[in-house]
Amino acid sequence: MKRIKYFIFTLLAASTIFVSCDLDRNPLEKGFAQSSRIDGIFEDNAENDFWTSEDNAELALTGVYKGNILFNSPEYTPTDWWSYGGLIFMEFPTDNAYDRRGTNSNFHKMSDGTLLSNNAYTKAYWENSYAKIARCNRFLEGIGNLSDPAVVARFTAEARFIRAAQYFYLSQFFQDVPLVTKVLTKDEANTVKKNTKAEITDFIIKEFTEAAADLPRFKDLKGSETGRASKQASLAFLGRTLLAAQKYSEAVAAYKEIIDLGDNAIDPDYASLFLPSNENSSENIFSMQYLQDLAGNAMPQHAFPVKDGGWCLINVAAGLFEAYQFKDGTPFSYDSPLYNPDNLGENRDPRLDYTIYYNGSTFKGAVYDCHPDSQSPDKVMGGQTTQTGFMMRKYFDETFSGDLNSYGGNIPVIRYAEVLLSYLEAKLEAGEGITQALLDETINKVRGRASVQMPAITEVNAGKLRPILRNERRVELAMEGIRYWDLLRWGIAHEVLNGDIYGAPFPGSQRVSVKPGGEPDKYGRWWVNSRAFRQEQDYKWPIPQSEQDINPNLR
Repeated sequence: MKRIKYFIFTLLAASTIFVSCDLDRNPLEKGFAQSSRIDGIFEDNAENDFWTSEDNAELALTGVYKGNILFNSPEYTPTDWWSYGGLIFMEFPTDNAYDRRGTNSNFHKMSDGTLLSNNAYTKAYWENSYAKIARCNRFLEGIGNLSDPAVVARFTAEARFIRAAQYFYLSQFFQDVPLVTKVLTKDEANTVKKNTKAEITDFIIKEFTEAAADLPRFKDLKGSETGRASKQASLAFLGRTLLAAQKYSEAVAAYKEIIDLGDNAIDPDYASLFLPSNENSSENIFSMQYLQDLAGNAMPQHAFPVKDGGWCLINVAAGLFEAYQFKDGTPFSYDSPLYNPDNLGENRDPRLDYTIYYNGSTFKGAVYDCHPDSQSPDKVMGGQTTQTGFMMRKYFDETFSGDLNSYGGNIPVIRYAEVLLSYLEAKLEAGEGITQALLDETINKVRGRASVQMPAITEVNAGKLRPILRNERRVELAMEGIRYWDLLRWGIAHEVLNGDIYGAPFPGSQRVSVKPGGEPDKYGRWWVNSRAFRQEQDYKWPIPQSEQDINPNLR
């Protein structure tokens, strides 16, 4: 069971600390919650008093971790890169999933050829990132007043890690962005200039490297510190940064350091990694912590089907379903004798049924009926129902019967499985020789976990291994908010995210969904929509128009 921890309890109290607008244009007065006001201005001595207390500093740090994440309430727009809406909903622009809101969804617009500078969700990511950066900067300017140098070093490292993570995401999607490392005045915020992506990358490499040196190892985190950053978390983000920058040899070194520390391991039970019962497994290097009925998330409200009171928002696409191999390790094919249209999980990689459910699956103790010919309230495209015939099972304890807006399941941000797969990718792209021993220590450990037991990979040719590895990342890390970033950094988004979006096969169905002007799919797949990712535009998100209007330097 999840341990109830002081650090997490303080999230609620910390939620009002460090509230600020994007780029800190309307900065708070210098003081904090415990200071006194005179005519709306905090006294300077209250600031000093606040930072003399380690408890106050920890409370402020917790507010930095929380950022703008909502508790016990649905996220209608992303509130944080690490919130459930900010992370999992990033699957919607990919070939893994589909937002039930369709063409009205600002996530769908990221890859359908209509991404503009007024996109509400890219604007939310921008604003919430800079609000969190502002919190980090405020924290870093005050924390030095504590008397214990060891506490100062650790708290500083945590804030630098969080700030660097924000810049990692900003640089990956917006690319050239302002690098703000101090508390800004209003005038400064209105005139900041963009730094290049290369400059941001150099900064965050330094930040993650130095933060890792002062952060405790994963194994040394106390029970009361679960959810806080560790050395391995910072090294893992360093590895991501180096992979994206194509600094492959350096990425190899970062990932190898995590592996050599030996604190983390592949958990034998894949499904349990995403459930409250095992969500703090050593495989989950860094996760966002939620507590049911206290600081819970609304993921069930968004994801559950109609029969269970949900809004059916998160729809898995056929592309992901088809990425799972047959149990014998051969690629999926609708023409294979191993394929059973009446039981889509039969003879398949077990991770399919751990991640997805579909017509005929048992979910929350009852058969899920979304067949287009049925009279079920969940039938495909019946309104507020699945648009694809596939739904997300991952993350959900199916015995949960509480408030759909206050679920306690954590959201993993970095898993050890990603570390192993990324280590192999860095080795491959660095041109290092691929050996069977290396495969066995990386991809085959992931595929070979007790609850999966997929056949070992034996391909050592780099050109042939690359698509195998990329597919393995897709199925292993499915619905974890990583696929879109992978497609961008591989430079294949314009190839992959173009064309029709299909859902589940319903061969022989009387009710058929067909693309306007097209023909029924020969396998009976449900046509959903199309994407049209633009190579010249969509690899780089536009800075929000509201920001450009205020500050011409951001155009």
